[in-house]
Amino acid sequence: MNSFVYDIPVKVYFGKDQLQHLPEELAKFGKRVLLTYGGGSIKKIGLYDKIIALLNAGGFEVVELSGIEPNPRIDSVRRGAQLCKKHHIDVLLAVGGGSTIDATKFMAAGACVDHDPWDFLSEKWAPIEKALPIISVLTLSATGSEMDAGGVISNPETSDKIGRIAAPMLPKVSFLDPTATFTVSPYQTACGAADMMSHILEVYFNMEQDLFMLDCFMEGLMKTIIKFAPIAMKEPDNYEARANLMWASSWAINGFVNGGKMQAWSCHPMEHELSAIYDITHGLGLAILTPRWMTYCLDETTVSKYVQFGVNVFGIDAAQEPMTIARQGIARLSDFLFGTLGLKSTFTEVGILEKDFPVMARKSCAGGVLPGFKPLAQADIEAIFKMCL
Repeated sequence: MNSFVYDIPVKVYFGKDQLQHLPEELAKFGKRVLLTYGGGSIKKIGLYDKIIALLNAGGFEVVELSGIEPNPRIDSVRRGAQLCKKHHIDVLLAVGGGSTIDATKFMAAGACVDHDPWDFLSEKWAPIEKALPIISVLTLSATGSEMDAGGVISNPETSDKIGRIAAPMLPKVSFLDPTATFTVSPYQTACGAADMMSHILEVYFNMEQDLFMLDCFMEGLMKTIIKFAPIAMKEPDNYEARANLMWASSWAINGFVNGGKMQAWSCHPMEHELSAIYDITHGLGLAILTPRWMTYCLDETTVSKYVQFGVNVFGIDAAQEPMTIARQGIARLSDFLFGTLGLKSTFTEVGILEKDFPVMARKSCAGGVLPGFKPLAQADIEAIFKMCL
């Protein structure tokens, strides 16, 4: 087992009525605040008014940046970084889901440099050595961006969607109130659940000798998502369901479950190329890809992990042949994603065309090999894409 460092210094206020602590946390960093959010749903649910009232009462100077897109774009990041410089912003307050928080992270870093923020993500790979403080208020359980140092940004001009992790972009404080997710649609709840499952599976499917404790923890997270996502879809104001999904989303990707597992991810790089060109919902793309990736990677050298997954997560009879258990586990996951959650199951249904497979596959592996659970070259990735048609 590899050695590792555990360091997740994000202060989390979890539960109802925790926003009352927002002014005191913001004040630790200054009085000039850039408030970032997306398409206006926070106004419909009353969250915007609540936050503005708190900021006004605390005497904060507020600059707003709205309209951050799903699959956030570099132009939004550029606008935010410019506003930070123009108004001498002290702290950024991101209110929304992963897209808003991701974009805000790169705004915070972009505010501290003179170059274009895209240089953080392009082939220049400029260093991220500093960022303005970030506080987040989460409204969608999915990406876990509220408790990690990563983000993914799209550039429509180059058809790129690229992610990066850098410690300075870690939020200082995150507010997680499950009631803020009560109005999330069944579709977005389903996509969020698929995103969480993928975050866990990308780490769980690993043939390294590792910590039994962490495998049990990941299995518990997956069982939590499988149990509570359908409830949240049918009963959107079910606090227990929303709370379980919200906390599971944070712990699925905040780094705790990695515990020395060093392998790269596979489905996320592939999906980033899908949504870079087609701008589909990230969780939907992951849902379509994941069972096909699992099927492609299944062989005698990997089957033991599938058996563990099928038996411990879905309760499949352990007395059966390993390959039978493995295939049943994949089938049960597919039924959860496409049956229970009701997500579309093929590229054809969402308009992804085979003609784009070669370029998407090449960019997924950067023209070499994607070193994940099983190494995948361009031809392997194209084969997985074809399984998704």
